[in-house]
Amino acid sequence: MNPFRKEAGMVVVVFRTRLKDGTDEQALTALGGRMFEIASAMPGFISYKDFAAPDGESVAIVEFDSLETLAAWRQHPEHLAAQEQGRQEYFASYQVQVCAPLRSYRFDASGRHVED
Repeated sequence: MNPFRKEAGMVVVVFRTRLKDGTDEQALTALGGRMFEIASAMPGFISYKDFAAPDGESVAIVEFDSLETLAAWRQHPEHLAAQEQGRQEYFASYQVQVCAPLRSYRFDASGRHVED
């Protein structure tokens, strides 16, 4: 078994953001909800989770089943408009990292160690 086996096609996007001072967080939350609604209905969408750090940085982790399905999301007209709105109104900075898992495994309370 190769411990660095690459997952077939799956991609993970790490989206790190910091907000501008005075950001309308309710409006941003509404926009984020709409983006989740669209993305989660698209073919190839796997999951989305977001987290906020005490230092003010937020991180979203999004999984798609391939670069092609991620590209379709990236080019969705409402997503393109939201990207521009984010740059203009909400984000002081952001970083997007598109990653391919090298290895994946899970543990659960039954004690099973499962290679994906």
